[in-house]
Amino acid sequence: MSKGRLEAFSDGVIAIIITIMVLEMKVPHGDHWDKLLPLAPTFLSYVLSFVYVGIYWNNQHHMLHACTTVTGSMMWANLHLLFWLSLFPFATGWMGENHFTAPPTALYGVVLLMAAIAYYVLQQTLIRAQGNDSILKKAVGRDWKAKLSLVLYLVAIVATLRSTAVAQSIFVVVALIWLIPDRRIKHVLEHDPL
Repeated sequence: MSKGRLEAFSDGVIAIIITIMVLEMKVPHGDHWDKLLPLAPTFLSYVLSFVYVGIYWNNQHHMLHACTTVTGSMMWANLHLLFWLSLFPFATGWMGENHFTAPPTALYGVVLLMAAIAYYVLQQTLIRAQGNDSILKKAVGRDWKAKLSLVLYLVAIVATLRSTAVAQSIFVVVALIWLIPDRRIKHVLEHDPL
């Protein structure tokens, strides 16, 4: 399989995930602005999840761009990531529908944590397939962003026992850490093209 086909498949799945998330936002009955207010938690959880899906899409694209071959283990690792991303619509909807109460927020944190682990597994699988002196290995180095994200997700999940606002703030902080596309890969590609 070519990496272009792997990217196209992933793009399609991610497009469906975003579509499902937006369809979870129900249109209010009535035509007054005050009818939108009850939808604020659903909308805010959608925005956060949209940003997260965009981050994964962008960084996965950069990682695949740094690859020269596609292996079966890479395809399975990619599917593993897509599985956890496919749970975003459910976790997002439940959290928004219940106005950020503890159990839905904790589940959202678990889905974020598992997606981050799956991304890390994909990254390591790509590095193994390309070799230790691969462009991807050079680019990610020790990958402090991924490790910090995992720790912050765990802290956020535990924080839901005391304050869902703290957990939500942590989710936003992690998104902000990753919001700017990971330029490490792009930088290495510019200096050491495939």
